[in-house]
Amino acid sequence: MAKIKGYVMRFFITVSILLLSITLTTAQNNFPEFTSASERYSGFTQRQKLLDKSLTKNIAVRSIGPTIMSGRVVDVDVSPDDPSRFYVAYASGGLWRTENNGNSFTPLFDHEAVMTIGDIAVDWEHGEKIWIGSGENNSSRSSYAGMGIYVSTDSGRTWQRRDLEETHHIGRIVIHPQNPDIVWVSAIGHLYSINEERGIYKTVDGGKSWRKTLYIDGSTGGIDLAIDPQNPEILYAAMWHRDRKAWNFTESGKTSGIYKSVDSGENWQLITDEASGFPTGEGVGRIGLTIYPGNSKIIYAFLDNQFRREEKEKK
Repeated sequence: MAKIKGYVMRFFITVSILLLSITLTTAQNNFPEFTSASERYSGFTQRQKLLDKSLTKNIAVRSIGPTIMSGRVVDVDVSPDDPSRFYVAYASGGLWRTENNGNSFTPLFDHEAVMTIGDIAVDWEHGEKIWIGSGENNSSRSSYAGMGIYVSTDSGRTWQRRDLEETHHIGRIVIHPQNPDIVWVSAIGHLYSINEERGIYKTVDGGKSWRKTLYIDGSTGGIDLAIDPQNPEILYAAMWHRDRKAWNFTESGKTSGIYKSVDSGENWQLITDEASGFPTGEGVGRIGLTIYPGNSKIIYAFLDNQFRREEKEKK
C-alpha cells in the first residue's frame, strides 16, 4: 500500500512539473506587447483633464503623515562652488533640491508624467540647466519605466520633454564640459521586452534631436558612460545584456562589455575583448565606470560578475 502511495505521489509531482514547464513556455512564447510611450502619455494627459474638472481641485490638502520614503537614491549632483547646494534623484520619488546641506529639501519633479528617475546631470557652468533621464536604471520588478529625457532651464520650476520615450530606462547622462548643447545618453531599454531603442545616443542641439551612435542588439543596452576629464573627445560606454521576466532574470551575457570612442561618441570600439584581460563571456553582468581625474589613463570598472565558481567535490 505504501509503495502504491509513493508511485501516485511521484506521478502527481511529475505531472505538476510538466504542467508548470508547459505554462512557462507558453507564457514566454505569448508574451504581451509592451505599452507604447504615446499610450502611456495619453493616460497621463487624461488624468490631468480629470483633475482640472474635479469638484475638489481647489480644496487645499495637507499631508499629515505617515512619512513615506522616496525609495532608492540613484544620483546626487553637487554644486562645485557650494557643496551645501545639491540635487538628489530617487528611483521612484522624483527630484529634490537642497540649499542648506540637506536640512530641508524642495521637490521639483512632482507633476510630470512619471516620477521614476535613472540619472540626472546638472550643467553648473551654464545656467544650472538640469537634465533628467527618467526610468530607474536598476532592473528590479519594481523598476518602473520612464518617459525619456526631461530638461529644465529654470532650476526645476518647469520641465520640457526631449524625446527618447521608448528607451524606458536611462543609465547615465553626460554633458560636454565646453558645449552644453552636446549631450550623451546611455539607454538601457525596456525591462520586460526586446526593443531597438537602447544603446548610446548623442545630441548636438540641446536635445531637440538625437542620434543613436552605438547599438548592439535588442537585449543589450547602455548602463553607464564616462567622459575623459582631460579630453572630451574620448568617452567610455558600458553595455549590459539583461533579460527579465516575472519568473526569471538573466543579468549577464556575452554582449556585455566596455566600448571606447575617440571621436566624441560618433564611433565606438569594444576594448574588453579576450586579449584585454577583462572578463568576457556569458557571465559578464552590469558594469560601472569612472575615470581618475588626475590621470585619465586610469579607468575603474566595477563588474557584477555572474560567472559561477567551480564546484568543489564535497566530502
